[in-house]
Formats: sequence, structure tokens, C-alpha cells
Amino acid sequence: MHKILWADDEIELLKGHILFLQKKGYEVDTATNGDDALYKVKNTAYDIVLLDEMMSGKDGLTTLNEIKDLFPHIPVIMITKNEEESLMEEAIGRRIDDYLTKPVNPSQILMAVKKILNRRDIITEKRSATYAQELSQISVSLMNALHPDDWIEHTLKISKMDIELDNADDQDYRQILYDQRNEINVEFGKFIERNYGQWVQNPADNNRPVLSTDIIEKYIIPQVKKGGKAVFMVIDCLRLDQWLTLETNFYDWFRIHRDYYYSILPTATPFSRNALFSGLFPLEIEKKYPELWSLNEDDESLNRYEKELLDLQLKRHGLDLGNDLKYVKIMNTEDMRNLEKNMSNYLDSRVLAIVINFVDILAHSRSDLPILKEIVPDEAAFRSLTLSWFAHSPIMGVLKAIASSKIPLVITSDHGSVRGLHATKVIGDREASTNLRYKYGRSLKADSKHAIFVKNPADWKLPMHGINTTYIFAKEDFYFVYPTNYNKYLNYYKDSFQHGGVSIEEMILPVIYLEGK
Repeated sequence: MHKILWADDEIELLKGHILFLQKKGYEVDTATNGDDALYKVKNTAYDIVLLDEMMSGKDGLTTLNEIKDLFPHIPVIMITKNEEESLMEEAIGRRIDDYLTKPVNPSQILMAVKKILNRRDIITEKRSATYAQELSQISVSLMNALHPDDWIEHTLKISKMDIELDNADDQDYRQILYDQRNEINVEFGKFIERNYGQWVQNPADNNRPVLSTDIIEKYIIPQVKKGGKAVFMVIDCLRLDQWLTLETNFYDWFRIHRDYYYSILPTATPFSRNALFSGLFPLEIEKKYPELWSLNEDDESLNRYEKELLDLQLKRHGLDLGNDLKYVKIMNTEDMRNLEKNMSNYLDSRVLAIVINFVDILAHSRSDLPILKEIVPDEAAFRSLTLSWFAHSPIMGVLKAIASSKIPLVITSDHGSVRGLHATKVIGDREASTNLRYKYGRSLKADSKHAIFVKNPADWKLPMHGINTTYIFAKEDFYFVYPTNYNKYLNYYKDSFQHGGVSIEEMILPVIYLEGK
């Protein structure tokens, strides 16, 4: 039974209201002044306090302030005769939870109390019905032929539901949602296997989604061609759900338009980010600019030619910017501080490209640092840590400067990541690549249920890397482990965030167009 304290200096006139609440199952204590109310709150565990604003002696606002100082978690509903806006602003500023204007009837009191005390139950009941309906619709739709936009819609729905659960203590829903997401990824893998080759070979295909290779041409070049400026920001490894968590922080500074696109394969930085900046598929980069293409896996600078690739793409579209093209790569907080200090100089350029590697570094570091795995046990924690980084990073100053400049800002990611929960054995020669979610080499073997095989890399516009090269891409949440020391690597990489393969989390990404207010 919920316990209510009702403090009003005319409490005897409210006996009918109190009796009504008691009949509805609430236990109600009363007080006739602020001091008595404060004493009772100190000595009894109340679920909610109803507080008259115009009590004689210690008034309602003073009593509210003292209650909240001692017990900030106790919800308080203020009841007042005063309809002045300034009074309500002051009460709200002091952490009031709701207010009602006299005269009030018993039903108004009941609804205000239920809205606060039964909010969790109401939300859970509503969520249960909504989720059941939406997940059922998704399951049915998976039996039909889907358009690329349908997969985006499914990913968006799943992401929003997942985020809603961040503030709910309900692991059953988490498991239901995970099972549904896995079902989506099973079918998504089949969809990509059937269609990806056609997309990369036929840019004019009406069913082809926007890909990594299209982003600069679609969002940056038109702005520059009409004489304007543009800022292009790539947050490496940022998932759609992570962006949705960050997005509300942009509302005060920017008008926001959100679109979506598909990362090329592999969903790994050397491929997908080079495709973003060049506007070309990996095979095309290798053929057109062999001096700018390197996949030596011992080289830590696999993306060291991003500025050059961007410059070449702009030139192919008739834009030779020279020094009016600036590029900055952010690897740590010091890099970000330097960017923040020099924003006025950077914003003088026609095009400013910024690459931020924090999220990708965090995803990789989680495998190597046990303490980080404890701090970030799942997707919800990954979102929370990304939000914390955003809130406390100098990136805030960078974004405010861009908003003030009124220069359009495009934010996107080169690929997402998926939580690898299931290992699958792979066999290959010594020259095969070491990546967990994709591999290329000769004589590669894996379970076809867990991987997509590309026997002719040119069909997917992928480089050959020698004779008889084959690519394989892990599907769903699988990751590749060699039979040698299988159990060691299975346990080491299990439950780590990985990328390179085929999943909605890795491939379906946000691209955000922002204009300063």
C-alpha cells in the first residue's frame, strides 16, 4: 500500500478527498503546517507528499525546499490557489514533481498521484503491449521481400526500443529484444548476400541504398558547389543507437535532419572509411590510386591518405580547393583541445573534414582491458559511456563553434560494431588476414551458416591480394577463431565489440545534416 502525506492548514475540509484516496487503496497521513510535515517526512517512509502552497507559518515553497534537501527522491505535488507563472517556475526550479490549482476534486488528486506512483507500472504495461505488436509485425515482415529502407526502419525501431529499456530494470525485455534482433540479422545476412553485388555493380539500380561511396557527393559537394562551406565529421565506429543517445544534446544548437546509409563491406576502417573519403569502392581505389592504397596489417596508418582521397574526389567533381580543404584526425583529448583552440582558423576553409577515433578505440580497448569490460558489459553501457565522453569532451566547444558559424555540419560514421557472442571456426593459410569479423586469403573454410563467401572479390569490388583470394564475412554475432588455441581465443574475444562483418549494427548507419540555429 502506497503511503501519502497530505499537508494543508485546512485539512479538515479535505476529509472527503482523503476518504476517496483511502478507498482507492492508499494510506493517507495528514499535517496542518510545514513543520509537522517535515517532522513526519523525517520519521515515516512516504511514497509521495501533497503540499499546500499557502499554508500559514512555514509556507509550501519553504517546506518543499527543506523536504527536497533531505529527501530528494520523494515526489512532491504542490497544490495552490495562485496561478501566477512566476510561482510555478520557482516551484519547478525547486524540483517539484507536479502541481494542481485549487479547487481540486478527488479524481484530479487520484490521477496526479497515480501518474507519479504508478508510472513505472503504466509504462511497463504500455511497453509490453506496444513491443508485442511491433515485434510481431517485424517477424511477419521478415517473411516478405524487403526493400533496403525496410531494414533501416527495423533497425531504427529495435534501437529505439533498446534505448527505452536503458531506464528500466527489466532483463526479460532485453532478452526478447536481443532474440528479435538476432532474427532480423539472420534474414539481413541473406538479404545482403543476395543483393550487395548488384548494388556495387549497378549504381543506377533503383533498389540500391545510399552507400559509403555516395556520402560526400550527396551531402557535401552540392553545398560547396553553390559557394558555401561545409564541415564533415566522421565519428569512427559510432552505431545508430549511440547516435540516438547523443542526438538530444544537439537540439539547443542545431536544426537536425537525420538520414541513413549502408556501409560498404568489409565494415572495417581501411575499407569503409577510405570509401567515404574517396567516393570509390576498395577495388576502384586500388586501380585508380595504387600509391594511396595499402593493406599492410602491420601498418598502423591504414587510413593515412584520407585527405588526399577526399581532395581527389572533390576534383573529380570540379572542385579544386587547394588550401581551402582542411583535414584533422582526433586520436585523443589533446588533439581535440587543439582543434577547439584553432576552430576559427579551420572554419575559414571551404571544407573541413574531422575524424574522431574515440568510439573505435573504446571498442577495441574493451577486449584488452578487463576493467573496461566490467564498466561496459553490454550495449546499454556502451551507449552510456559514449554519452559521458561526449558530455565531458572538448568536442562540445567544437560543435558550439560550428553552430555559431552557421556552416552546415554533416556527422556520420564509417561503420558500426556488433557484440560478438558466438565463435565459429575458420581455416586458412598463413597469409590470411587476422580480422575477427572478415577475412581474405586463399583456401578459407568456415561454416556457411555463419559466414558469407565471396569467391570472386571483383564481384563485390574488393581487391584480390594475390591469386585465388577469397573473402568471408561473419554474419549475425559470430566471430572467426582458428582451430589452433581455439578455446583461448574464443574466451578472449567473446562478448567484445567487433566490426567488419554483416549485421544491421555494423552496416546501417546515421548520416546527420545539421544547421546552426
